[in-house]
Amino acid sequence: MPAEGIPLLPKSHLMSADEIFGLAKLFVGLGVTKIRLTGGEPLVRKDFEEIIKKLSLLPVEIAITTNGILLDKYLPLLKELNITNITISLDSLDAKKNTLITRRDYFNTVRKNIDLLKLQVPFVKLNVVLLKNKNDNEINDFIKLTEQENFIIRFIEFMPFDGNAWDKDKLVSKSYILEEATEFFGKNNLQRLTDAPNDTSRNYKIKNFKGSFAIISSVTNPFCDTCNRIRLTADGKIKNCLFSSSETDILTPYRNKENIIPLLATVIHKKYEIRGGMDDWDKLSNPDMHSQNRSMITIGG
Repeated sequence: MPAEGIPLLPKSHLMSADEIFGLAKLFVGLGVTKIRLTGGEPLVRKDFEEIIKKLSLLPVEIAITTNGILLDKYLPLLKELNITNITISLDSLDAKKNTLITRRDYFNTVRKNIDLLKLQVPFVKLNVVLLKNKNDNEINDFIKLTEQENFIIRFIEFMPFDGNAWDKDKLVSKSYILEEATEFFGKNNLQRLTDAPNDTSRNYKIKNFKGSFAIISSVTNPFCDTCNRIRLTADGKIKNCLFSSSETDILTPYRNKENIIPLLATVIHKKYEIRGGMDDWDKLSNPDMHSQNRSMITIGG
């Protein structure tokens, strides 16, 4: 979260619950089998209950990524709808450090809601965006959480977005994470797991631990060759890659009752082979290549 915060969009710019459902139904008709509500923060929508109830009528897997602050309010509803694929973002196990990173002092609330979630789902997924000299010294502390608990810790490489002052020197790479884990837990105890088809993460566990950990190495080892994801932002724009600086408005033609399927096909076929066209370090390090890619906190979807 930028120190200055972010400008909020007028409500009329955002998809309504009916529009979200209508577009989701269209995508499911085209073959989509999984829908993830993510952020920004999906639970801040006052009509979240209406949205999730509508989406649960579709023949797809529903998943949610949340900062966890409001999760206790909706856990009974999610249980009723049998939604168990829930990921919580938690960038530090230290309350002060987490507040510094997120600009929000809700650490104790999030930890309490993680404990509540453990009682309801088979595995609790935690997303951890690693930053050099900020939380990279907590890698093994997070992995240790998986010893006695059914946690899946997902370490995510720092990605370039507008306003986040991305620099490769702040990046904590997949190789560094594995080196840290190997040195601490021992080479013979680090086990490589089988990844699911089209998985964004590379999955591991420590021998005899209940849970596991994963690395989403979008920058140093991208999964672009098997990526089958597409992002529909909260304001009805298609991003065919999170790295992409370009977006395509489908909400306006949808509201105008136009056939948007040809437009979707064009957008998907324009997807770059690697990282939205940033296929080397020079391009990744060039601010002009990602300064038009809105900040992650404003994407929603």
